[in-house]
Amino acid sequence: MDPTALLAVGQTALELGLICSLTVLALFLSYSMLNVCDLSTDGCFTLGAAVGAVVAAAGYPLLSIPAAMGAGVCSGFVTALLQTKLGIDSLLAGIIVNTGLYSVNIAVMSGSSLINLNKADTAFTMVRSLLRGTPLENQYKTIVAALAVILTVAFLTFFLNTRLGLAIRATGNNPDMVRSSSINPVFTTIVGLCTANAFTGLSGCLMAQSQKSAEINIGSGMVTIALASLLIGSTLLGRGSIFTRALGMVLGAFLFRLVYAIALRMNMPAFMLKLVSSVIVALAIALPYLKQQWPILSRRLSHGRAAKGGV
Repeated sequence: MDPTALLAVGQTALELGLICSLTVLALFLSYSMLNVCDLSTDGCFTLGAAVGAVVAAAGYPLLSIPAAMGAGVCSGFVTALLQTKLGIDSLLAGIIVNTGLYSVNIAVMSGSSLINLNKADTAFTMVRSLLRGTPLENQYKTIVAALAVILTVAFLTFFLNTRLGLAIRATGNNPDMVRSSSINPVFTTIVGLCTANAFTGLSGCLMAQSQKSAEINIGSGMVTIALASLLIGSTLLGRGSIFTRALGMVLGAFLFRLVYAIALRMNMPAFMLKLVSSVIVALAIALPYLKQQWPILSRRLSHGRAAKGGV
């Protein structure tokens, strides 16, 4: 691969990785901090894309971002209510909400499965206009995505170190202790899931505006991508402060998208990308176990060689 093509691959991976890292940060909050496996990510991502696209197409590009985040909050609120008030398991609650959001997303898009934003102003086109004539004119997508990630990481670092954020983390670690400390775990779960899904909605909104279209399957497989990125980030920077771990999530999203981009450059069929995602997830999950087993395997191999040499 020549340097120009490699640079193009890196640029694409960086743009998509930054946008998808917002969803990874959402899973970091819900899965790693709150200990809730939220499977409504695919539908919530599409909901953010649909709401953001509809509002932007109506002529309100700046309003599309808080609107998409608000839609994500609503999705997280419903998921949390199913878990905390109706006693539904978190996995089933996520599946139920994800299934229902398919119809909701179609309704948001007025019965269509695609919204075209080629002629609409978006957050990206506004920044491109501001940067016109400057050396950064062609980097407008990266700048918008990076700004969103910086603000999200800063907010998450601050939020998780507040009293409410510490209560959310404690709920994920030991709900019984939280109850004995006069903290309502129902409230912390609702706040945590609403905040996490707001990030997912933002990610979907930026993805749709970056690609200049929103279609009903834009969030398909996003939970797998985000989970793989989270596991990669946790393996690389899984210890330390909240800020360090959040940076690991961003790095994991970039590396995952880099593998995707390289696979596409190698002319891998598009239908094989799901298999690539599955392999990456499996390796990321198995890596800690393999690290523990490696010394044992090494000793067995050494003893095997010694036995053969003795014979």
